[in-house]
Amino acid sequence: MAHEPLTREDVLLEGFLALDTPQGFRAELIEGDIVVTPPPDGDHEDCIGLLLSQVLRRSATEMQFSGNKGLTVPPGGPSPRNHVIPDGTFAPMERRLFRGAEPWMPCDGVELVVEVTSSRPERDRTAKRRCYAHGGIPLYLLVDRDAQNVTLFSDPEGGDYRQVCTVPFGKELELPAPFSFALDTSGLG
Repeated sequence: MAHEPLTREDVLLEGFLALDTPQGFRAELIEGDIVVTPPPDGDHEDCIGLLLSQVLRRSATEMQFSGNKGLTVPPGGPSPRNHVIPDGTFAPMERRLFRGAEPWMPCDGVELVVEVTSSRPERDRTAKRRCYAHGGIPLYLLVDRDAQNVTLFSDPEGGDYRQVCTVPFGKELELPAPFSFALDTSGLG
């Protein structure tokens, strides 16, 4: 029986999934590029901790959190297959979305992903934003340390977000339902 020839995307995905990254590093497949990221610095982790604390304490819906959870974005986006790892992923606790999940899981049921910029901020601002929108994730929160602001992207459609709200560090940012609270950004800068 004849086998279908492997496409460039098939070979790329196979190579990506076979990577053995050094401890603490993460590998992602974003819009056809394999991206290996070193461990984050302390300021990056401090931002994640401040956001996590607020969401868990103030959210109208009890939330479950996963740091560095691998998400697969379905074919049809900017690349046939994307494997992205947000700095933070939130889902309603009642769904228990992360229990029993494979290392790479679909985006279904994820309510919010968070990225804190580091050495390559442009990837978080554009390519990952498009991946998350294409995956149908309702909310994408970007803490841009270089620009000194926080942006909430919402209403995903057609591979991007239709609503964008940016506030400078120090201002509050309203998170819609199911979170339903004003995020304090003063400690992020």
